[in-house]
Amino acid sequence: MIKAEDLQAAKTNKVPYPNSFSQEMVVFDHGKGVYLVDIAGNRYLDFGAGIAVNSLGYGRKDLAKAAAKQMKKLIHVSNLYATRPSIALGERLLALGNFQAVHFGNSGSEAMETAIKFARLYSRAKKGEGKHKLLCFANAFHGRTMGALSCTPTAKYQDPFAPLIPGVSVCNFNDVKGLESMLDESYAAVLAEVVQGEGGLTVMTKDFAKALNNLCRKHDIMLIADEVQTGLGRCGYPLASKAVGLEPDIVSFSKPLAGGLPLSATLIPEKVNKELHIGHHGTTFGGGPVTTTVAGKVLDIILNERFLAEVREKATFLEERLQDIASSNKGVKGVKGLGMLKGLDIADESKLPDLMTALQAEQLIVLRSGTCTLRIAPPLVISIDELDKGLSILKAVCSKVL
Repeated sequence: MIKAEDLQAAKTNKVPYPNSFSQEMVVFDHGKGVYLVDIAGNRYLDFGAGIAVNSLGYGRKDLAKAAAKQMKKLIHVSNLYATRPSIALGERLLALGNFQAVHFGNSGSEAMETAIKFARLYSRAKKGEGKHKLLCFANAFHGRTMGALSCTPTAKYQDPFAPLIPGVSVCNFNDVKGLESMLDESYAAVLAEVVQGEGGLTVMTKDFAKALNNLCRKHDIMLIADEVQTGLGRCGYPLASKAVGLEPDIVSFSKPLAGGLPLSATLIPEKVNKELHIGHHGTTFGGGPVTTTVAGKVLDIILNERFLAEVREKATFLEERLQDIASSNKGVKGVKGLGMLKGLDIADESKLPDLMTALQAEQLIVLRSGTCTLRIAPPLVISIDELDKGLSILKAVCSKVL
């Protein structure tokens, strides 16, 4: 356990950030494997992975070597020209499904903005004016830019920035009857997460995925899978959509794609690509040679079937241990999530901040999801022994705090 003075020594309340961020933060110095070390020398086991970004952990010499080698050759050329790394990465991503083109960006929000724009463009071309509506789901989170924010129906995110873009409707998640009553040809797109990463870790049911597939095909609606947090191995598959049977037209990736560097990808089918013309969309930094070089190395590891099988094995261990914690503690309502994106539903949400603070004091980093869910998303390279260590800490702290 960290002494109070050591923990305070690792913090600063002079960060040059706006008030939309905490003004007191732990300052990290370096990391190795699945551990982070702060400026006071405290070592933390990481169950957050930089909000599900650092799937391959910290201190990766292979990724650093690839980035440095490419930086000596070429760092940036803009989107007016192509590079070999971006072409190679694009071709590999297209092989994940029935896609014809990839738009590279820098963040999950950008990837979702791209998906929304392309879906509306397609709908207008095929169905005419007025067929621009978007459907999202209660507790969804798709980003903080204006289009993505408009499809993130949580008052604390939306209200300060209203009015948002028009034509967005909200349906309850996993509500098949509600979905059937709402969708018609006036919709351009449906935005869906397989696991609601920021909204409480609710997992899409197979029945709901089937209804989405059928209704979107029936009304020629673009089904957009937000795989920003769930894709590329986090749930044990290249696409988490596979786990529930979702068949998206458009898929957006970001978080783990470039090993911690900013990169996103939006995969689109031929019928959408046909409606695009030069100037419809663009990016200055997206798909640069350094980020796409590193992403190629990341995919070499993450898309290996043996690696994915190990992720699924570790996810089973994580699920079993979390179920044990839930069954032995009345302060925990249950276990939520999928794969290596899981969490505990806390009965008294007012205790969640204290729980997270106590876990940090025990040198375990965790996340939250929604109002009452403790989120666990460790680097995918974590070992069973490291998982066991962190979960033992979690169980002990839960017994004290909840």
